[in-house]
Amino acid sequence: MPRLALLLGLCALLAACGTAEDLDEAPVPLGDFRLGHNIVVAPNLTKGPLSREASEEEWIAAVTKAVEDRFGRYQGERFYNFGISVEGYVLAQPGLPVVASPRSALIVRLTVWDDAAQAKLNPEPEVVTVTEALSGETVVGSGLTQTREQQMENLAISAAKQIERWLVRQNRWEGWFGGREANRRRAAQAAADAAPAQGETPPAEVAAAE
Repeated sequence: MPRLALLLGLCALLAACGTAEDLDEAPVPLGDFRLGHNIVVAPNLTKGPLSREASEEEWIAAVTKAVEDRFGRYQGERFYNFGISVEGYVLAQPGLPVVASPRSALIVRLTVWDDAAQAKLNPEPEVVTVTEALSGETVVGSGLTQTREQQMENLAISAAKQIERWLVRQNRWEGWFGGREANRRRAAQAAADAAPAQGETPPAEVAAAE
């Protein structure tokens, strides 16, 4: 646990992760993945130095929603379950000099289960660490510009995005979720679904005719 606290204290050195701006776009290909159980717990939750308070229940709710929003978009043929443990956090607080105020940060551990096989895909949990993304609101410290709830929501969204990036790498290079072949199958199916039915005039040709 001291090691975790030290890591939280050094989070200003870590790269910030993504936002929710891409959720309205088509998700990055992830093979035959479909989210099954989304289980988030926080039995070992550690608050970092100079942080606002947040309860286990609040973190569980924030991370659960962010993961569901991002991974609920995937409609593959096979269910995979997430076991996520929220390990530690820093929520920058107001009233501190910029040089003394740590960047908000979140650490979670992720285990992915193949539901049908009832087996873990990663024997050791993947550790995901994110810090608040730089913006006009956070460049002087989010403690001055954001509520505690906004900080938690943004960190949870970033953690879900970082998890997605890791799963995409595992899919492409380790063959998770059917690997690249499953990506090709789903891309072909999506193209077939988008193609006009036999005898139907494509929308572009209709527009040209008008």
